[in-house]
Amino acid sequence: MDSPKRKDESQPKKLQSTTAGGRTKPAQKRARQPRTLYTRAEIHEIFRRFAVQRPEPKGELEHVNAFTLLVAVVLSAQATDAGVNKATRPLFKIADTPEKMLALGEEKLGQYIRTIGLWRAKTRNVIALCEMLIRDYGGQVPDSRDELVKLPGVGRKTANVVLNMAFGQHTMAVDTHILRIGNRIGLAPGKTPEQVEAELVRIIPDEYMRHAHHWLILHGRYVCKARKPECERCVIADLCKYKDKTTDIPAPLVPIAPLEEVGAAAQ
Repeated sequence: MDSPKRKDESQPKKLQSTTAGGRTKPAQKRARQPRTLYTRAEIHEIFRRFAVQRPEPKGELEHVNAFTLLVAVVLSAQATDAGVNKATRPLFKIADTPEKMLALGEEKLGQYIRTIGLWRAKTRNVIALCEMLIRDYGGQVPDSRDELVKLPGVGRKTANVVLNMAFGQHTMAVDTHILRIGNRIGLAPGKTPEQVEAELVRIIPDEYMRHAHHWLILHGRYVCKARKPECERCVIADLCKYKDKTTDIPAPLVPIAPLEEVGAAAQ
């Protein structure tokens, strides 16, 4: 057995701040990110119900392959899925590969997507993205987050959507709906999308990770809405720990098995 490491006395000591009276202030500990309010059994039951409610959830951005999915998600930043779909339906009929999209050129591409917010910047990003895919990846969309985020206009959320939907990877793309739900109901509290993502990946059972981000997005879009959550329609209302939820909660809308009592909390 290895003995405990002794403190290296040769290393300089950390400076400590003092109060006005000369007393040493206690060292400030780094704030720990809050964790889920739910037990493992409750989390499993939440996602089991989502699975019963929507066995095969689908994203609402229309696409025909990994490349058009990538373009659609890039275009969807600060735009609605419906608005993006309206613009991309005719676009993807004639340009469903990087080569075809690049052949359109910036001006013609802009004509297709000018109804989408920030369309000028997005046009430049899509053209640059196509150039990079052709030059560095043989025209194929990479299946690695590290490679995807190198592409113009592609951030972590976009990469996670593509990895999940196009390649079946167990990623969590945190949008405004998931960020809201994570904090509102205490499922995955966090100040940033990255914190919420990390907590959701930590707590969601692997068997549900494939569709988890779609379930949460759709739940936030249509039930746990930003302005007025519709608790009376919520399939997890009896489990939800949102302090301002509707008090009169009806029976669940899907077949519910008894919740197994396990003592260990997920945190």
